[in-house]
Amino acid sequence: MSRSYLKIIACVSISFCAATACNFGTRQPRVIFETPEGAITAEIYLEQAPVTAGNFLKLVDEGVYNTNRTIFYRVVRMDNQSGDVKIEVIQGGLSDRTAVEPIFHETTEQTGITHLDGTLSMARSKPGTASSEFFICIGDQPELNFGGRRNPDGVGFAAFGRVVDGMDVVRKIQQQKDKDQYLIEPVPIVSIRRLP
Repeated sequence: MSRSYLKIIACVSISFCAATACNFGTRQPRVIFETPEGAITAEIYLEQAPVTAGNFLKLVDEGVYNTNRTIFYRVVRMDNQSGDVKIEVIQGGLSDRTAVEPIFHETTEQTGITHLDGTLSMARSKPGTASSEFFICIGDQPELNFGGRRNPDGVGFAAFGRVVDGMDVVRKIQQQKDKDQYLIEPVPIVSIRRLP
């Protein structure tokens, strides 16, 4: 799928979202992350973030994450980072990050999905480089939104869902031992699958 086509999809969806006031109360697709530490259930905002959520659900449906190379590998806490702009997240995805094509960057300004406690969002370097790596916020993280200061480019990260059950598991993973934010023993993600 070409980038220009993805941009068209994003623009049409944003217009639709504005016209319908982005009803977050409707039933959203849900997925469950199975880990040795417990399960995490998240709802995915496909209507609000069609490119980002669509890419994630496609990887889930194709079983890309259901391999022994899918892990939670990074934890960011107040005590293991420096600088003025601190955040708290856990990050996971594929150990081979080159296997998935990057996608168009949907900002929080476009989607209306901000980085609150439990928000599921895409990890990236430059805008338009996100593919398979994701993170979950612990506490509200406004500096990850469009205009936030966590990334110097100021366009923030692409949020696309929110944890609805299992934040205790997220916090348990965040507290595990790390070296320079990377878990000494990564937490395997046994599977990510859609719920009926």
